[in-house]
Amino acid sequence: MAVVSLPVRLAALALTAATLAAPALAADTLEKIRQTRSITIGNRESARPFSFLDADKRPVGYSVELCQRVVESIKRELKMPDLKVNYLTVAGAERIPKLVAGAIDLECGSTTNTRARQEQVDFSYTFFVAGMKILSSDAALTSPQALAGKKVALSKGTTSEKLFSQLREAEVGTMQLVSFPSNGDALKALQAGQVAAFPQDDVLLQGMLSTIPDAQRYRLGESYLSVEPYGIMVRKGDAALLSLVDRTLSQLYASGEINAIYARWFDSPTLKVPMSSLLRDSIMRPSKQAAFALILGHTL
Repeated sequence: MAVVSLPVRLAALALTAATLAAPALAADTLEKIRQTRSITIGNRESARPFSFLDADKRPVGYSVELCQRVVESIKRELKMPDLKVNYLTVAGAERIPKLVAGAIDLECGSTTNTRARQEQVDFSYTFFVAGMKILSSDAALTSPQALAGKKVALSKGTTSEKLFSQLREAEVGTMQLVSFPSNGDALKALQAGQVAAFPQDDVLLQGMLSTIPDAQRYRLGESYLSVEPYGIMVRKGDAALLSLVDRTLSQLYASGEINAIYARWFDSPTLKVPMSSLLRDSIMRPSKQAAFALILGHTL
């Protein structure tokens, strides 16, 4: 048996330690796109009006249109006018894992920029600002404290799931939290009387109510439980793609074109959501401020 000298063994150990300690290589999605001549956008099934499937099962919506503008920028940047665009519908709980794993290259939905998520992915400039509220068929059940002993629907992988889990642990221990794969499933449970309330971002709740015939039965709480800026997600450390996404949004903001895009999705016969002052400020001064809970002592 060959004898390995101590200096050689120490050198090998040092190399192994350095390899283990080295950070993962930064993502380079633009190079991946260049090589595969394709890009995959992660869309949502029922996050109306941001990202949803139309009658022909095609991804459409405010976020999808913004990502399509990003794709046009990528085509020009890479000189690939024939770039193939694929779409993959993702649920709330799987959007980050699929992005990190490379199954999608951009996530174009209604994802809140939070400090916890920033540890896994990077966010673009804010393109919408929402706030969490509680939806119920009973106007008396639109605050967390009123939900003691009640069943509450939550959509998996969302900030509402995280906040209400904290509320149950710290303040309203008798709440019965029931998780559903999607917003659509949670709303169906509320309609069927299986749960008493459904907390979610106000604009998403408004978007869902705009599609059901008995919308007048439901009440949206008056109080906001959070402030939630939405951004386009890219892989962590993907500086080149993130810069291109931000540049595209900045150009839409500076030119004023964002106003027509916004009106297309938020000013319709069934849904009217005026642009908030928080969003106007984000357009005038693009930022990446993280979300925060308005209930003291809780995080998103």
